[in-house]
Amino acid sequence: MTTSAKIFRRMGMLLCLGLLLGDLPLHAHERETLHVVVVGDTGIGERGYRPGFLAVAEAMRKERADAILHLGDFVYQAQWFPRECPERYLDEIRRTLVAPYPVRIFVAGDNDLPPQKRKPKASGCWDKIAPMATPFDSLSGPVPAPLTGTMRLGNALFVVLNVYDWQDPSGWLSPIIKEARDAGRWVIFALHEPALTTAWYLEKRQTVLKQINALSPDLVFAGNQHAYERFHPMGIPRPDGSLPVAVKSVYAQGEGVTHIVAGGGGATFKPFADQQGKAKRTAPKTVFDALAKRSLMFHYLTLKISHDFLIVQTYRVCPAPATHDDKQNPRWHADDPMWENIVLECDGQPPGTALFDQIEIKK
Repeated sequence: MTTSAKIFRRMGMLLCLGLLLGDLPLHAHERETLHVVVVGDTGIGERGYRPGFLAVAEAMRKERADAILHLGDFVYQAQWFPRECPERYLDEIRRTLVAPYPVRIFVAGDNDLPPQKRKPKASGCWDKIAPMATPFDSLSGPVPAPLTGTMRLGNALFVVLNVYDWQDPSGWLSPIIKEARDAGRWVIFALHEPALTTAWYLEKRQTVLKQINALSPDLVFAGNQHAYERFHPMGIPRPDGSLPVAVKSVYAQGEGVTHIVAGGGGATFKPFADQQGKAKRTAPKTVFDALAKRSLMFHYLTLKISHDFLIVQTYRVCPAPATHDDKQNPRWHADDPMWENIVLECDGQPPGTALFDQIEIKK
């Protein structure tokens, strides 16, 4: 039985129960809606902010989603060049990010890969995390790059791309996307390091961003930056680097590609480069012009995917205030004076979960 068939079999069983209990909607399009939670940079380990991660994990569990899309950086351990992945991290992943979800789509983050000079505290846990994910589809054509794959799930095609061994994916991916479009599926990309961000800018407009947008996915999710960013639906970057955008949060499929950075699963917050005064890593004006919303907050997203619409909702999660004895702080380098004028989204807010942002794409 295919992954999609398993999901819809489960939905059918829930529907029958709902008819008996009278608590589920009867509209056909709602019966076929796939419910996915999306999270990145969950911060399990000593370098994460545990209260934030636990609050996000509990809020996501209550969604009772059909699937989870994790955008990478599961573990933030404290050792230099660790020789092994401690079992306590893996146990927490199994309890919080595996057991509640029938389907798991996992992206490898740089903190999950083996340590190296550039990233000496990387956990090296990926070889043990990867088998917890739902296997990708078997492909009959060219083999994509390592840590890359696709999954057909209900009304959607999910595509995981490896930005750390980046190769233009159009050669092997274009026919798969065409098949998905012909079948009426939405197309959703996921990678760890963003193709576009205002957090810590790396120039990718004429490379990764251009190649992704040329394939016209509906959504592109990334993590890595410990923040939330949503960009307006956009087209292919122009030669001068400007970005054609449609300033809309409700729009028709094909009006542009929406990029979302969702790295607020429990890792400590780093201020945006412009807030730090880092001119070299501050995004150019054309990128800020394409930005719809951004914030420093713990969060997760939900996808509601039917044949006719795709709704993305972002939820702010505010953990309970740290106790007096809790030496942890959600801020990276919390004693740095730069924080004096930087506000976190949960500052002054009560603990709990609240809707923060929403977009809707219609066919």
